[in-house]
Amino acid sequence: QVQLVESGGGLVQAGDNLRLSCAASGRTFSVNTMGWFRQAPGKEREFVAVIRRSGSSTYYADSVKGRFAISRDVAKNTMTLQMNSLKPEDTAVYYCAATRILVLTTTPDDYDYWGQGTQVTVSS
Repeated sequence: QVQLVESGGGLVQAGDNLRLSCAASGRTFSVNTMGWFRQAPGKEREFVAVIRRSGSSTYYADSVKGRFAISRDVAKNTMTLQMNSLKPEDTAVYYCAATRILVLTTTPDDYDYWGQGTQVTVSS
């Protein structure tokens, strides 16, 4: 089993920056691809960003491309999401996820492990 714990959420104003972190523990050697997803009230969970184990490959949702940056430290079993120029529509619960799958995947069902989420609220 792998445990994931997110941190760094909060209430910010539009245009502000925020950095989310995800700490992994347990059988982390089995984890390859990791990603961030988010879920706004009344909406389905949606893909935000994904990164391969090596960190050499990343992929972003169009809605965050150019504003968000995903990174990973395999040695420390951590992953971060730097969110810049936040917009009210970025308001959601953000989830960290991990999978044994090697390729970049944006499908929530492909992920084996999930954190409990951290709330990000962006006021206008």
